[in-house]
Amino acid sequence: MINREWHLLSRPVGWPKPEDFALVETPVPTPGEGQVLVRNKYLSVDPYMRGRMSAAKSYVAPFELGKVMQGGAVGEVVASNAEGIAVGDHVLHFLGWREYAALDAKHAVKVDPEAAPLSTYLGVLGMTGLTAYAGLLRTASFNEGDAVFVSGAAGAVGSQVGQIAKLKGASRVVGSAGSDEKVKLLVEEYGFDAAFNYRNGPVGEQLRAAAPDGIDVYFDNVGGDHLEAAIGSLNQGGRIAVCGMISVYNNTEPAPGPRNLARLIQTRGRIEGFLVGDHYDLQPQFVQEVGPWVASGALKYRETVVEGIENNLEAFLGVLRGDNTGKMIVKL
Repeated sequence: MINREWHLLSRPVGWPKPEDFALVETPVPTPGEGQVLVRNKYLSVDPYMRGRMSAAKSYVAPFELGKVMQGGAVGEVVASNAEGIAVGDHVLHFLGWREYAALDAKHAVKVDPEAAPLSTYLGVLGMTGLTAYAGLLRTASFNEGDAVFVSGAAGAVGSQVGQIAKLKGASRVVGSAGSDEKVKLLVEEYGFDAAFNYRNGPVGEQLRAAAPDGIDVYFDNVGGDHLEAAIGSLNQGGRIAVCGMISVYNNTEPAPGPRNLARLIQTRGRIEGFLVGDHYDLQPQFVQEVGPWVASGALKYRETVVEGIENNLEAFLGVLRGDNTGKMIVKL
């Protein structure tokens, strides 16, 4: 049996190029003692993976050259040498970018395909959802009545941030996105109070028009001009949670910082970065609260599904371009 997997051949400079990667055929691995063999059904591609393609020191080790990359995946166990996980079980794990994965059972989390579609465990009920939940409620210290601005709001994380804020009693939720179609989605389906297309004019001007009374919370997925605009609209005691800065991931030179940081003195504002890995203690609370919202339809989600392992790289590049609406998923 043949296993196909994506290897990183060279570290991208600027935008990743197809020649930086290779789809390699390898034998299907054999699980060892205490391991399971999983046939992956859905793979996740996420913006943070761009950072792992660089050799720069970061919060997670870079991908190794000439070896298979990693990412979130959910699949079916087809062989097991471990107690507690049987053939036919479905598990969530982090050996994506491949068709088959052999891994220690302790690194696999059983999921129920009857309770929710398997793909949701990579998105709305998985790491993506927990990122939104922890960043908004803990890092940004959201309070009922806050006015919230979310950049990259039609993406997997941003769309959940805005909806959770509304469900928790935000006074106003504003989102930015990269197309008029996505702006319409934010307002008409996700219930944002206002949204704008950042390609249609200066972000600062559009944000002031959408939130004339200012904002109390900014959830940052973009950085750059969005972060500067948010600082400019921040109310006294405002909080900024930095989840990602996709606008600078492919830069070959350091990006200039916001020019208005001095305004934080006036507003007593706070900027704090966060990683979802520091907040896994919230997982039970997250599932208990968000699961019923998803089941009832109170919290809506979208997925952009790309078919086939051979298209995994193109799906990842699509995330960097902003092609996706909601979570980008590769279906095998």
